[in-house]
Amino acid sequence: MSEKSLVIPGQPVPLPVRVKANAGPGTYKYGEYLVASRIGFAKENSDDPSRKRSGGEVVATVSRIRPPLVIPEPESTILGRVTRINPRQATISILVVDGHPCGGALGHGAGARGNRAAGEGVDGTDFQGVVRAQDVRSTDKDSVILKECFRPGDIIRATVISLGDARSYYLSTVGNHLGVIHASSSDTDSPDATSWIPDGRAMQPVSWKEMVDPVTGRTEPRKVAKPEWL
Repeated sequence: MSEKSLVIPGQPVPLPVRVKANAGPGTYKYGEYLVASRIGFAKENSDDPSRKRSGGEVVATVSRIRPPLVIPEPESTILGRVTRINPRQATISILVVDGHPCGGALGHGAGARGNRAAGEGVDGTDFQGVVRAQDVRSTDKDSVILKECFRPGDIIRATVISLGDARSYYLSTVGNHLGVIHASSSDTDSPDATSWIPDGRAMQPVSWKEMVDPVTGRTEPRKVAKPEWL
């Protein structure tokens, strides 16, 4: 049996011919079969490899898949990448939930360049959220201009308000500790640009509503999350 044999609950654990196996963690006996009780990778544990060849007994186990699958829930804190914005809302590809990678982040680097847009991952496992204009901050909600709060490519910290609709979770950045935590500089030739340059310089926060390019000194508007070191 290959150590890469993926099994699901109720599936017989594949074993080599003439090998007798006892049930270990993640498995149980069902008649003459050894069956998996959880999703994971099946393998045999034996201190003496020759016992497998001679038909001796081994212990079969199913190890858990790490990291565990996590799903956004109300009040969860998420990290996500802004994929697009319009006057009403910003769309977010959720990468991390309560400190655990989720969705497409499991198969890619959890950063601005390592993940596809929500719904565009080849595995189809990305979670999508939206930050509506009224959920950006607690004051002056009617005057929020989303392109002055987020840009595509920004990494934000937000909380889950509700499960939203069938396509997206509703997210909020209301709170000093919520908002943009990483942003790259935009196209310097267009002050109103909403495009994202993957190789742009990482900007630094200078206030709750501005970040600065450390090389050019050019500032850009953002809804900035208060740095943890302040």
